[in-house]
Amino acid sequence: MKPRPRARFTPLDFTLYAAVIGAWGFSWIAMHYQVGVVAPEVSVVWRFLLAAPLMFALAWARGDRLRFGPRDHLALLGLGIALFCTNFALFYYGAQWIASGLLAVIFSLASVVNVWLGVLALGAPVDRRVALGGALGGGGVAAMFAPQFLGTRFDPQVLLGLALCLGGTLAFCIGNMISARLQQRNLPVVAGSAWAMLYGAATLATVAALRGQAFTIEPTFSYLAGLLYLALIASVVAFACYLTLLGRVGADRAAYVTVMLPVVALAVSTVLEGYRWTLPAGVGLAAVLAGNLLVLRAPRQR
Repeated sequence: MKPRPRARFTPLDFTLYAAVIGAWGFSWIAMHYQVGVVAPEVSVVWRFLLAAPLMFALAWARGDRLRFGPRDHLALLGLGIALFCTNFALFYYGAQWIASGLLAVIFSLASVVNVWLGVLALGAPVDRRVALGGALGGGGVAAMFAPQFLGTRFDPQVLLGLALCLGGTLAFCIGNMISARLQQRNLPVVAGSAWAMLYGAATLATVAALRGQAFTIEPTFSYLAGLLYLALIASVVAFACYLTLLGRVGADRAAYVTVMLPVVALAVSTVLEGYRWTLPAGVGLAAVLAGNLLVLRAPRQR
């Protein structure tokens, strides 16, 4: 039987796309405004203590159930530790040494890592285009960071930041695997994410307390504005728009937002941080985008 043609994008679909890309594309520069005075893990705690109640309110408005059993809460704790604790904490630390646009480039490799985690965890076969896309993405990131690693410009702190962000991307992808399993068990996404945000914030608060970090807030416009943007726009509004888009156009087409994020983030970084483009950086960005396109366009497994 011939498959039914997929519906064309409507103006609402394009609006949702633009909202998600804009919200997440600017979130990387907002993250940079969070590092400095306040410990990174404490900034993440404030972010999700603001976002979690709003996610609970959104789940309630959608009619999602908010009560879960012990087994589900244990899985949501794992989701919170991976997605809303380790992932963000490592990226916040990496943001101390890496330009915001490059953070988005590293994060865009999540589409490749997700596939390989599926291979390791689920035994799924690897498509050749996925393997090629992973090679292009990894080579592209290496090219974009080459100026900091070669010759007299080598900076070990940049290498540390890169390693932290790669670890954060891996944690994000592990969270995706947990989330996929929870959705297979028909747990509502928004309500589950609200609990996971709360668990992630509680875990990081515990870590910060054990490390003797001060639970302070930097009383500057840039810090407070960045915090509100990350909590309200990047964590709640963008997530709601993305879920709506996901239901309207499908997971595969919705995933293309990850391809555009580095473009927006690097444009913002060029204007606000003075990010300097080089030939290897341009070639590297093209390779990362091409690699993501190959992965996202890989045929579905039958």
